[in-house]
Amino acid sequence: MKRTAMILLVLALAGCAASPPKQQHDLCAVFDQHPDWYDYAKQSEDRWGVPAHILMAFVRHESSYRHDAKPPFEWFLFIPLGRPSSAEGYAQIQDPAWKDYRRETGGLFKSRSDMEDALDFVGWYNHKSNRVLGISKWDPKNLYLAYHEGHGGYRRGTYRNKRWLLRVADRVDHTAREYGAQLRRCEERFKCRRWYQVGPLCG
Repeated sequence: MKRTAMILLVLALAGCAASPPKQQHDLCAVFDQHPDWYDYAKQSEDRWGVPAHILMAFVRHESSYRHDAKPPFEWFLFIPLGRPSSAEGYAQIQDPAWKDYRRETGGLFKSRSDMEDALDFVGWYNHKSNRVLGISKWDPKNLYLAYHEGHGGYRRGTYRNKRWLLRVADRVDHTAREYGAQLRRCEERFKCRRWYQVGPLCG
């Protein structure tokens, strides 16, 4: 019975998994394909103060919007060595950070493969980067460096000798700025798309 229930749960989760957006360079197109993601990004923004377009830029560069993303296996000749880290899900969240997040925010059934939870995590982590390191919540490049290296690593400057990481952080920064400009042009159609979102309930 337990085995059957577990199989049904896995199948149900697989059926609910959202397909990656076809036009990932355009945040309006991303939200057109998955309008609930707009709601989740704004919920996280309202809770943690990190702009929605920055949250979405993180997810794009961490996983290309794949719910089951994980680092590739490493090999020595034909011998599998395992994955280089425990990162997984939309925001490539590692086990220790995920445990801290769940301990601080609660939620037994949160999942790294759920976009709502992933965006809330990114907002939470960047909020902590702001409090611990003083990084502006509108500074996607340095927020990303702290996200990747951890708060201790960022404070020690471990990213300075990682040219590849600095290039990725620049791309995150560029995407966030593009996403911000795009969202300003199309946000009205996502803010008030539900029947009850009229007057003061809109936005």
